[in-house]
Amino acid sequence: MISVLGAGAFGTALAVALAVNGPVTLWGRRIDWRGENPRLPGVALPDGIAVTQDLDRALGADILLLALPAQALGGFLDDHGAGLGGKRLVSTAKGIDLSRLTGPSAMIAARCPDARVAVLTGPSFAADIARGLPTALTLACADAQTGPALQQALSTPALRLYRTTDVAGAELGGALKNVVAIAAGAVIGAGLGDSARAAIITRGFAEMTRLAAHLGARPETLTGLSGLGDLTLTCTSDGSRNFRFGAALGAGRAFDPATTVEGAATARALARLAERDGLDLPIAAMVTRLAEGRVSVEEAMDHLLSRPLKEE
Repeated sequence: MISVLGAGAFGTALAVALAVNGPVTLWGRRIDWRGENPRLPGVALPDGIAVTQDLDRALGADILLLALPAQALGGFLDDHGAGLGGKRLVSTAKGIDLSRLTGPSAMIAARCPDARVAVLTGPSFAADIARGLPTALTLACADAQTGPALQQALSTPALRLYRTTDVAGAELGGALKNVVAIAAGAVIGAGLGDSARAAIITRGFAEMTRLAAHLGARPETLTGLSGLGDLTLTCTSDGSRNFRFGAALGAGRAFDPATTVEGAATARALARLAERDGLDLPIAAMVTRLAEGRVSVEEAMDHLLSRPLKEE
């Protein structure tokens, strides 16, 4: 039995996709819709999905997918972590917690030490998954038995999972690419062109790889789906909320404050991490200042372009 905790667009999409394998429970704090989630228009929920606001019912499953935003995950674990012991917990969050400066797996392990923790990440849009379009994701799990079992349980004919034991690398790839996507969107929104976007993507990937290695990840993990794959998708598509947010910043347009933009909070977390560890993260620093309104896109680009010339 599988439960998806979090009835946003992505959690709902996962529930729809996994329902082809068997019954799925979809839990949300406030569900005021029936048959179709307004965050995922045009996608009817199959009969195999039980939608509930009863958390105890959802926690009866052995596999729990935590489809919660990175900045909300800590609070959920504080409130309900005691009921998650012994479960197989799969986080889909793509971010770094602002208060703890850690990724989702570390937060889960700290509150649920006897749980078996995994991370599901990679290049994907909720609408594609829900409509059964081919999607490949990374499933990261350090446990040699739990990883293969989850890979089998969470794969479908259209949803292909590739396994790794490098949990840190997988979740850092998913978190850091959101920051670069905001920068890429800002470049396009400001009318600076595709060549400038390509430069941001390339240097952003280098920044991602350096930071991941500093935090103990394997650099080669960043060349896979959870790093380069997800980076490519989010930096080149209007389907990415982080890219759209950056484009709005670059064009001087307002952005819907109700829309979750994981990369903005992650950029602020990276700024604190850089200060703590003495790291040079120029793109993350500029995204933080842009999102906080402390610099314009032109000032941010001038700063990045005035950095010392050096070998690649």
